[in-house]
Amino acid sequence: MKSGKKDRDSNPGIQDNEITTEEGITNEGRAKEVPVNENSNRDLTQGSIPGKILLFALPLLFSSLIQLLYSTVDLIFVGQFLGTESAASIGASDLLITCMVGFFTGMAVGTNVITGRYFGAKDWDQLGKLIYSIFLAGLVGGTCLVVFAELFAPYFLTWMGTPAAIYGLAIRYLRIYILSMVSVVLYNLLSGAVRAMGDSRTPMLLQLAGGILNIIADYVFIVYLHMGVEGTAIATVISQTFAALCIIGYLCLMKTSYRLQIRGRHFDWSIIKNILKVGVPSGIQSIIITLSNIIIQSQINTLGVNEIASFTIYFKSENMLWLPLLALGQAAVSFVSQNYGAGKWDRISKGNRFTIFGGAIFTFSEAMILLVLAPLIVGLFTKAPEVAALTMQEMRITYPMYFMCTVIEILSSNMRSFGKAVYPMAIVIFSYCGVRVLSLLRLMSAFHSVKAVAFCYPISWTCALVLLWVTYRKIMPEKARKLF
Repeated sequence: MKSGKKDRDSNPGIQDNEITTEEGITNEGRAKEVPVNENSNRDLTQGSIPGKILLFALPLLFSSLIQLLYSTVDLIFVGQFLGTESAASIGASDLLITCMVGFFTGMAVGTNVITGRYFGAKDWDQLGKLIYSIFLAGLVGGTCLVVFAELFAPYFLTWMGTPAAIYGLAIRYLRIYILSMVSVVLYNLLSGAVRAMGDSRTPMLLQLAGGILNIIADYVFIVYLHMGVEGTAIATVISQTFAALCIIGYLCLMKTSYRLQIRGRHFDWSIIKNILKVGVPSGIQSIIITLSNIIIQSQINTLGVNEIASFTIYFKSENMLWLPLLALGQAAVSFVSQNYGAGKWDRISKGNRFTIFGGAIFTFSEAMILLVLAPLIVGLFTKAPEVAALTMQEMRITYPMYFMCTVIEILSSNMRSFGKAVYPMAIVIFSYCGVRVLSLLRLMSAFHSVKAVAFCYPISWTCALVLLWVTYRKIMPEKARKLF
């Protein structure tokens, strides 16, 4: 890249008053001091590339599994001790919760990218400003979200057509759950910064501690204190708040110059704007895909009980493929961001070859193994042969093509790491919402079967992959275009 204003526009981690080198990193803003506990294991700009990426991705995978534990345990306690109406009241608010959490999970991508650049460039002064700024922004933004959601919660449940029989339970659950949003926002933004600094293990351990606390609190409030769905919501607020306080404490106690300091730092709006440029498109993408899934589910619901049950099982088993590639994509964001900040283009190239080709091969191999084991896996969820046969039919159509999702995730992660998050957002929304829904409606009108639903997924993956590859070659910097 050439130095100058043009390159600063393509690099949201670089401020207008900073001087850039040939590698796109800053000299003027870079602190000369080295943090007290600088740990080479967290520095993704040196060492074995496959080893660094895999060791970083594994805790991310476990974090995703722990996140599933939160909702699963809540549902188990409610289903076992409170009954069908209570379980339905939680389900009635699932969409709103998924959208809110999904948006701020996307926002954490922006935190990850900008933090990774400063960490890779060893710009400790800017990194300290960033950590304080996202803490303050998360606190204020989370509070505003709570006020907004509390005001509009009744209207949302009414708009969703929540039955009168469970409306009272649903609104009580949702109003309490919403109080956890400040903690959810803070945890997502701050844990994104910690991961970008090469530490994916600490957020995983804190999330695990929160998950264990959630189980204990569920038991106390539901079984012992008989507080109903309100008890479930309170347990969530407590566990999420605990995780948020832990990540705040961890950042405050770090023995580095860039630790979180409540006093002595200044809020930097320019840093927040850079995070928003990457994070907002990712958050919007998450919300729109969630909404499009409602349309897909509505079409599945027209097929029949066995077909609905089969897709329920399929979506649960699909996590075995989806979660590893998602962890690899998250690892790629941190890896590319740090090395982009350090100006190590050759290392980015090697890392991309490993994550794209190695990840695709791993996903394809895993998919083939799962297809061989499909009768055993499906048998864990159902004893009905008709449902099992339909589920395996869906697997045979989609699993062999699932490796495309890995390439899509890595290419999207690369664009976000370079500050070009709008492009993958637009392409994924077009492909996963537009193309997928249109092909689904067309296939369902012609065949009206589980095959029609299953085929719309590889169609949308192919569209996204082609568009992402063409766009990558068109809009990325010259050095990036030569990486593959």
